[in-house]
Amino acid sequence: MESRMTFSKFYGSTFASIPLKCEKPDSRHLCVLLVYYLSIFSEAVIDVLLSLLTVELCFRESAQEALLPGLPDDLALRCLARLSHGYHGVLEAVSNRWKDLVRSSEYANYKANQGWCGDWLFVVTERSNNQWIAYDPEANRWHPLPNIPTDHDGLQHFGFSCVCVCNRLLVIGGSHAPRDTAYPRQTPVITNTVIQFDPYRKRWSRLTSMRTPRSHFACSVMSGKVYVAGGRNLSCPRGLSLAEVYDPLSDRWEDIPEMPNPQMDCLGISYKGKFHVLSDQVGLAEQNPSGIFDPSNKTWCTVNDIWPFSRAMQFAVQVMGDDQVYTVVDWGESLVKTRDSLRGEWYNVGVVPPVHLPDHSRELEAFGYGFAALRHELYVLGGKVLKWEESGAGRFDVVRLAGVRVCDPLRRPLNWREIQPMCIPAGGSILGCASMEEE
Repeated sequence: MESRMTFSKFYGSTFASIPLKCEKPDSRHLCVLLVYYLSIFSEAVIDVLLSLLTVELCFRESAQEALLPGLPDDLALRCLARLSHGYHGVLEAVSNRWKDLVRSSEYANYKANQGWCGDWLFVVTERSNNQWIAYDPEANRWHPLPNIPTDHDGLQHFGFSCVCVCNRLLVIGGSHAPRDTAYPRQTPVITNTVIQFDPYRKRWSRLTSMRTPRSHFACSVMSGKVYVAGGRNLSCPRGLSLAEVYDPLSDRWEDIPEMPNPQMDCLGISYKGKFHVLSDQVGLAEQNPSGIFDPSNKTWCTVNDIWPFSRAMQFAVQVMGDDQVYTVVDWGESLVKTRDSLRGEWYNVGVVPPVHLPDHSRELEAFGYGFAALRHELYVLGGKVLKWEESGAGRFDVVRLAGVRVCDPLRRPLNWREIQPMCIPAGGSILGCASMEEE
């Protein structure tokens, strides 16, 4: 007797109740299975279903049938649009029609109208020649982004800020300088440019520039707006006190009151509804002044506080849900700390484990890695290690890492796990990283 199974799922105004033969489902059944399994199974199951669809649809393509035989195109579009960006390369390989659809404005507009941007982790490293890559946690895949537009080809971009706001990645300001260390005295080009990446259309575009060129400045998102302050440029190499705010809805920058004191090489975070600009002297044992901007009354104040991280890390502080702050103290041992918001004190949560190389017996401490938060997890990305010769002669090689480790900071002790490493050519020190979450 032939075995059969049935399941139902509601898609907008369309109700699908399809009997599925367990022996050999056709593309209609595979599509519904695909969408159903998205919510309950891993990426491996989805890959198998997409492979089966590829085999079947390659024989049907010449007939210009529906996107998925047996389903109306509007429902098929909804099914395919629900797949996150990490699967798009696989979708494009299924058939030419699917490739054209995934790259079409219709597909991008549909996802944008539904707000289905997906979760993204954006990264650029020293090895990637200004090539940004992105991670999809749902698919556990990395993929490269299109080349970012630039007026400074051949120069390394650093000292910029990158944040996500209104489902867009913004790359703001920074310096452009030669990669070749043989020319260390060449004057860098410090910019005020702002470039955004659209996750729906997968393309970069230019936005209104900042009023003041700056690099190594504080930047953070608060209440849907981007705040920047401090940093340095060729006119103020010892630090800027100028600050401004960007409204992405109007694509407009406005000045806000200057900080009480200039700050350079500073870091910005949004914490308890205020914009904190952390001093470039953070990491020392004593308290240090930090500027705090209150957008409700547009005033600055200066407070003495302790932020126990090193400026050797460019992305040392992450603020997760409910204003829970985490930082990494990278002094010999990479300690993960969290802050008691009431007392202002810091407590150890755990450690970032050392790196093990396959051809080296010694445990190695990484440096120059990225530290990011996405959903309820913390990410440690890339970095470098010094691989000392076993002979003890004092010689070493610098090994650039592409590995990525993840943990849930609320589960103690911290349980780090390895996920898919960054794709080529990424690796080594992290120059920029930012996360975007679908609401």
